Amino acid sequence: MRDRRRRCFKLSGMSMRPNPLLGDPTRSRVVIATYPDYLQAQRAVDYLSDHKFPVERTAIVGEGLKIVEQVTGRLDWTRALSLGMGQGAVTGIFIGLVFSFLGFGSERSFLALLIDGLLLGIIIGAVWGLLSYALSGGRRDFTSIGGMRADHYSVMADSEVAEQARDLIAGMPR
Repeated sequence: MRDRRRRCFKLSGMSMRPNPLLGDPTRSRVVIATYPDYLQAQRAVDYLSDHKFPVERTAIVGEGLKIVEQVTGRLDWTRALSLGMGQGAVTGIFIGLVFSFLGFGSERSFLALLIDGLLLGIIIGAVWGLLSYALSGGRRDFTSIGGMRADHYSVMADSEVAEQARDLIAGMPR
């Protein structure tokens, strides 16, 4: 099976190297501790690092993932206008900064480029915000912030070093 998989990877031009962000799927990892929130799991790995444990052999795995969308308010014409203007202002200031650092408009002052960028950004942002709201046709009349949340977080370690990690975490102050 492994040879066949290797041939498939070779034929498709893909590498057999594991993604360093996801870890090596052939590695045998075991759970050494479970925590209700990410900060506690992070604290445990930091504790292992402080005690010279090879933390590159660990992983924090969120389990029971949920997508959560917190509704932050109603969206109407006024809010669409103000959100568009705010986003446009930030973008405009950024573009003004970039232009001034690159030397565009060298006859103009730094402040003048920032103000021009700000004003142009506000105008374009306002138009974009109103146009986007109008084109939505009332299908999404609210604003929200989305994210992913896990029920719990498991700290895992390679099986060869798992016992050492468990012993270290057992001595971790609460």
